Amino acid sequence: MKTLIIISDSHGNLKGVQALLPKIAENDYVIHLGDGAGDMREARSLYPEKVYACGGNCDFFSPLPEDGELEIEYVKIYYCHGHKYRVKSELGLLAKEAKRRGCDVALYGHTHQASITEIDGVTLINPGTLRRSVGEGGSYCYLVINKEKFTPVIVGERYI
Repeated sequence: MKTLIIISDSHGNLKGVQALLPKIAENDYVIHLGDGAGDMREARSLYPEKVYACGGNCDFFSPLPEDGELEIEYVKIYYCHGHKYRVKSELGLLAKEAKRRGCDVALYGHTHQASITEIDGVTLINPGTLRRSVGEGGSYCYLVINKEKFTPVIVGERYI
């Protein structure tokens, strides 16, 4: 069994990211989905083997890739910020890209609204925004993977 913390859209909220450092320490992976991916510097320094990140539309001049793939146990994950797939208006393009890559899960941000949905056999997960700290309106996703099964849980604000 592996556990992940998924963060997006922290937009400079270092306090919110630092508050999650104990959780990051006790989980196997952490993924930041852009727009504040630089906020992960301390986590990346402390846990370089478990921190993954991609750039978002507000990560200007970032050396980070715009997306990535990760296979954990038997679950293949595609992650991106989401802006290039027009996720504010629909999720079909993102689901299609994840499916094309053979992924079971697509992680995305950009909308600042936490969401878990399924399209054409792909589970799409948006952890919401960490622009505000958890408990102050912010959220993240806790994802448990056990062999080929996975369970996402949004922690913080309500999700749609």
